[in-house]
Amino acid sequence: VQLQASGGGLVQAGGSLRLSCAASGRTSSSYAMGWFRQAPGKEREFVAAISRRGGSTYYSDSVKGRFTISGDIAKNTVYLQMNSLKPEDTAVYYCAARRDYFGSTREFDYDYWGPGTQVTVSS
Repeated sequence: VQLQASGGGLVQAGGSLRLSCAASGRTSSSYAMGWFRQAPGKEREFVAAISRRGGSTYYSDSVKGRFTISGDIAKNTVYLQMNSLKPEDTAVYYCAARRDYFGSTREFDYDYWGPGTQVTVSS
């Protein structure tokens, strides 16, 4: 499966962005999906994940209540709606796919990764 993330950009603190991750090669319904991010000088960290058919979602404590992950099986696309953005949300965001029903917070549980999309939040 190939993944392509889009929707990143520059936004002021308090603003919103919606990231999209389009899957090709296999339908997204065959995989659980996750979003991770990596800020400059830091390790990549878990952001959110969704189970294969969207029944279960998981969030890191740092984004819970502000970010929402969702999926559109018909479009083979997973979204990350990011609201109330903070400067500390600035990072390259990556989407990933896991050959399993449930999502995971761990990087090594994912089998496919897309190139990242930059999100910059100005103060």
